[in-house]
Amino acid sequence: MLKIGNGIDIHKLIAGNGFLLGGIKIESNYSIEAHSDGDILYHSMSDALLGAVSMGDIGEHFPDNSDKTKNMNSENIFLFCLKEIHKKGYQIANIDNTILLQKPKLRPYIAKIKENIAKASNLNIEQISIKATTTENLGYIGENKGIMVYSTVLLYKKINKI
Repeated sequence: MLKIGNGIDIHKLIAGNGFLLGGIKIESNYSIEAHSDGDILYHSMSDALLGAVSMGDIGEHFPDNSDKTKNMNSENIFLFCLKEIHKKGYQIANIDNTILLQKPKLRPYIAKIKENIAKASNLNIEQISIKATTTENLGYIGENKGIMVYSTVLLYKKINKI
Protein backbone atom coordinates (compact mmCIF):
# COMPACT_ATOMS: atom_id res chain seq x y z
CA MET A 1 0.00 0.00 0.00
CA LEU A 2 1.33 3.44 -0.97
CA LYS A 3 0.51 6.92 0.27
CA ILE A 4 1.74 10.31 -0.93
CA GLY A 5 1.94 13.47 1.16
CA ASN A 6 2.77 17.05 0.26
CA GLY A 7 4.06 19.77 2.54
CA ILE A 8 4.85 23.44 2.10
CA ASP A 9 6.27 26.04 4.42
CA ILE A 10 6.92 29.72 3.82
CA HIS A 11 8.61 32.16 6.16
CA LYS A 12 9.75 35.74 6.19
CA LEU A 13 13.47 36.48 6.05
CA ILE A 14 14.77 39.16 8.40
CA ALA A 15 18.19 40.68 9.01
CA GLY A 16 20.20 38.18 11.01
CA ASN A 17 23.14 35.82 11.18
CA GLY A 18 21.99 32.70 9.34
CA PHE A 19 19.33 30.02 9.65
CA LEU A 20 18.80 26.27 9.83
CA LEU A 21 17.82 23.94 6.98
CA GLY A 22 17.60 20.27 7.86
CA GLY A 23 19.50 20.99 11.06
CA ILE A 24 22.47 22.56 9.26
CA LYS A 25 23.39 26.20 9.86
CA ILE A 26 23.33 28.23 6.65
CA GLU A 27 25.67 31.21 6.76
CA SER A 28 23.75 34.31 5.71
CA ASN A 29 22.95 37.92 6.51
CA TYR A 30 19.36 36.74 6.97
CA SER A 31 17.48 34.73 9.59
CA ILE A 32 14.07 33.11 9.38
CA GLU A 33 11.31 34.73 11.42
CA ALA A 34 9.54 31.91 13.27
CA HIS A 35 8.04 30.75 16.57
CA SER A 36 10.21 27.62 16.63
CA ASP A 37 13.83 27.45 15.48
CA GLY A 38 12.47 28.20 11.97
CA ASP A 39 13.86 25.13 10.19
CA ILE A 40 11.31 25.19 7.37
CA LEU A 41 12.78 22.14 5.64
CA TYR A 42 11.90 20.00 8.67
CA HIS A 43 8.51 21.74 8.86
CA SER A 44 7.65 21.04 5.23
CA MET A 45 8.75 17.40 5.43
CA SER A 46 6.76 16.98 8.66
CA ASP A 47 3.61 18.35 7.02
CA ALA A 48 4.13 15.95 4.11
CA LEU A 49 4.39 12.98 6.51
CA LEU A 50 1.31 14.00 8.49
CA GLY A 51 -0.68 14.66 5.33
CA ALA A 52 0.15 11.27 3.87
CA VAL A 53 -1.43 9.50 6.87
CA SER A 54 -4.33 11.99 7.25
CA MET A 55 -3.09 13.47 10.54
CA GLY A 56 -3.49 17.16 9.69
CA ASP A 57 -0.50 19.47 9.85
CA ILE A 58 2.20 20.46 12.32
CA GLY A 59 0.17 23.44 13.51
CA GLU A 60 -2.35 21.03 15.03
CA HIS A 61 0.35 19.12 16.90
CA PHE A 62 2.77 21.99 17.57
CA PRO A 63 0.80 25.27 17.74
CA ASP A 64 2.73 28.46 17.07
CA ASN A 65 1.06 30.23 19.97
CA SER A 66 2.22 27.82 22.68
CA ASP A 67 5.06 28.46 25.10
CA LYS A 68 5.93 24.74 24.81
CA THR A 69 6.83 25.17 21.13
CA LYS A 70 8.67 28.51 21.46
CA ASN A 71 12.17 28.08 19.94
CA MET A 72 11.50 24.33 19.59
CA ASN A 73 14.06 22.22 17.75
CA SER A 74 12.31 21.38 14.47
CA GLU A 75 14.14 18.06 14.18
CA ASN A 76 12.00 16.93 17.13
CA ILE A 77 8.86 17.83 15.17
CA PHE A 78 10.11 15.71 12.25
CA LEU A 79 10.99 12.78 14.55
CA PHE A 80 7.51 12.94 16.12
CA CYS A 81 5.96 12.73 12.64
CA LEU A 82 8.19 9.78 11.75
CA LYS A 83 7.05 7.94 14.88
CA GLU A 84 3.42 8.60 13.97
CA ILE A 85 3.75 7.12 10.47
CA HIS A 86 5.63 4.13 11.91
CA LYS A 87 2.81 3.54 14.42
CA LYS A 88 0.49 3.23 11.41
CA GLY A 89 2.84 0.69 9.80
CA TYR A 90 4.31 2.99 7.14
CA GLN A 91 7.90 3.55 6.09
CA ILE A 92 9.38 6.28 3.91
CA ALA A 93 10.20 5.25 0.34
CA ASN A 94 11.56 8.70 -0.49
CA ILE A 95 11.28 12.41 0.27
CA ASP A 96 11.68 15.03 -2.46
CA ASN A 97 12.25 18.64 -1.40
CA THR A 98 12.55 21.90 -3.33
CA ILE A 99 13.84 25.00 -1.56
CA LEU A 100 13.11 28.41 -3.09
CA LEU A 101 15.59 31.04 -1.97
CA GLN A 102 17.33 33.83 -3.84
CA LYS A 103 20.49 33.83 -1.74
CA PRO A 104 22.69 32.50 -0.36
CA LYS A 105 23.33 29.69 -2.80
CA LEU A 106 22.63 26.37 -1.10
CA ARG A 107 24.64 23.98 -3.28
CA PRO A 108 27.59 23.92 -0.82
CA TYR A 109 25.22 22.80 1.97
CA ILE A 110 23.00 20.22 0.27
CA ALA A 111 25.17 17.13 0.90
CA LYS A 112 25.50 18.04 4.61
CA ILE A 113 21.76 18.63 4.91
CA LYS A 114 20.98 15.26 3.32
CA GLU A 115 23.48 13.51 5.61
CA ASN A 116 21.99 15.16 8.69
CA ILE A 117 18.40 14.24 7.77
CA ALA A 118 19.45 10.67 6.94
CA LYS A 119 21.22 10.34 10.29
CA ALA A 120 18.30 11.78 12.27
CA SER A 121 15.69 9.64 10.51
CA ASN A 122 17.65 6.42 9.95
CA LEU A 123 17.03 6.76 6.21
CA ASN A 124 19.45 5.99 3.42
CA ILE A 125 20.82 9.17 1.86
CA GLU A 126 19.45 8.05 -1.54
CA GLN A 127 15.93 8.29 -0.09
CA ILE A 128 16.32 12.05 0.37
CA SER A 129 16.31 14.56 -2.48
CA ILE A 130 17.01 18.24 -1.93
CA LYS A 131 16.94 20.74 -4.75
CA ALA A 132 17.37 24.49 -4.48
CA THR A 133 16.31 27.15 -6.91
CA THR A 134 15.84 30.89 -7.08
CA THR A 135 12.90 32.84 -8.42
CA GLU A 136 15.16 34.82 -10.79
CA ASN A 137 14.76 37.92 -8.59
CA LEU A 138 10.96 37.83 -8.93
CA GLY A 139 8.51 38.31 -6.07
CA TYR A 140 9.16 38.40 -2.34
CA ILE A 141 11.56 35.44 -2.52
CA GLY A 142 13.52 37.09 -5.31
CA GLU A 143 13.71 40.25 -3.23
CA ASN A 144 15.22 38.22 -0.31
CA LYS A 145 12.13 38.79 1.79
CA GLY A 146 11.16 35.13 2.10
CA ILE A 147 12.03 31.46 1.78
CA MET A 148 9.78 28.56 0.76
CA VAL A 149 10.08 24.76 0.80
CA TYR A 150 7.91 22.19 -1.00
CA SER A 151 8.14 18.55 0.11
CA THR A 152 6.63 15.37 -1.27
CA VAL A 153 6.90 12.04 0.50
CA LEU A 154 6.05 8.54 -0.70
CA LEU A 155 5.18 6.08 2.05
CA TYR A 156 4.74 2.32 1.77
CA LYS A 157 3.20 -0.32 3.96
CA LYS A 158 3.95 -3.97 3.56
CA ILE A 159 0.77 -5.97 3.45
CA ASN A 160 1.07 -9.52 4.67
CA LYS A 161 -0.83 -11.98 2.53
CA ILE A 162 -2.16 -15.16 4.09
